[in-house]
Amino acid sequence: MGTKSEGRTDRGKVFDLLSNHRRRYVIHYCKREDDPVELGDLAEHVAAWELDKTVEELTSAERKRVYTALQQTHLPTLERAEMIEFDDRTIELTENAEHLDVYLDVVPDDSIPWGVYYLGLSTVAVAVLAGLWLGWLPTETVPTLGWATAVVALFASSAVVHVVQNRRMRLGEVERPP
Repeated sequence: MGTKSEGRTDRGKVFDLLSNHRRRYVIHYCKREDDPVELGDLAEHVAAWELDKTVEELTSAERKRVYTALQQTHLPTLERAEMIEFDDRTIELTENAEHLDVYLDVVPDDSIPWGVYYLGLSTVAVAVLAGLWLGWLPTETVPTLGWATAVVALFASSAVVHVVQNRRMRLGEVERPP
């Protein structure tokens, strides 16, 4: 069992490992395929994602550049971290790679982090409660239980959207990596 400082080092290594988009793309592609993958196929898909092209639109130079970088740098790095098994041509995820999702809370550019969203939602809930306590909100047209139900419904619907979005944004879950 490790100490807290060892845990921080491990997390730091994982974040360093995942800081490179090519390594994230490797993990995404391998998770999506769910079987060992060939280096050539992997390099084509990584190059296509990087260049925002289809695999068919890639030039041989674009393929070769990514193939070489994967073979010489990124795949050995992932293998040393025990995230993949790599035998020069075939790549397969290890069990360690299954635990990477916890480090990959992907937030789209046009979105706010869920923590900030829930903080705002909590502020609305506090404002509704304060309004009820101070008599600022009408309880004749909307009973107190109605206000409480509305707040709970907001949290419940937000949680459902949050779960759905998180599943959609996981590596290996969609065609293009998030």
